[in-house]
Amino acid sequence: MNKITPAILAGDFPGIDGFLPWRGSLMLDIVFLAMFAIIPVLCISIALVKYGKKYTLHKRIQITLGCILGIAVLLFELEVRLFSWRPRATASPYYDDGWVDWSLGIHLPFAISTALLWIYVLWWAMRHIPTPPRPGGWSKRHKFWARLAALDMIATAVTGILFYFVAFIAS
Repeated sequence: MNKITPAILAGDFPGIDGFLPWRGSLMLDIVFLAMFAIIPVLCISIALVKYGKKYTLHKRIQITLGCILGIAVLLFELEVRLFSWRPRATASPYYDDGWVDWSLGIHLPFAISTALLWIYVLWWAMRHIPTPPRPGGWSKRHKFWARLAALDMIATAVTGILFYFVAFIAS
């Protein structure tokens, strides 16, 4: 049985309430929506370099995405450390049976590896790819690690959306 306190029934959760009509906090809502925006932008950026040979635009988009994601993750982690997400999730029918923790357990390895891969790919590219960017001997290595990072980002988005649903949307 869910442990629903009067404060939770009144919507009195710790932290800053989100703007979506569910139980998520502000940063949970921002990251949730960001997953729907990041994947299409990532795919567009990849298509620009693969089909349009727009290397400089690809670089700018990737650096911008990296900065936005870095700031969002930093603010998200700060919020999670200051205010537990669990009181917001206890009203979920999946909380007591372990599905919320299971979905988080599936999500976290992808989220952590994605962060590490993005840092590595951006750092490596900034050190080895010339300005203006163009293909060269480094391209094969960059493609391998960047594709792995992109696939990991997709897995992070899918598992993050699953976690958000079972923890904060399901009633």
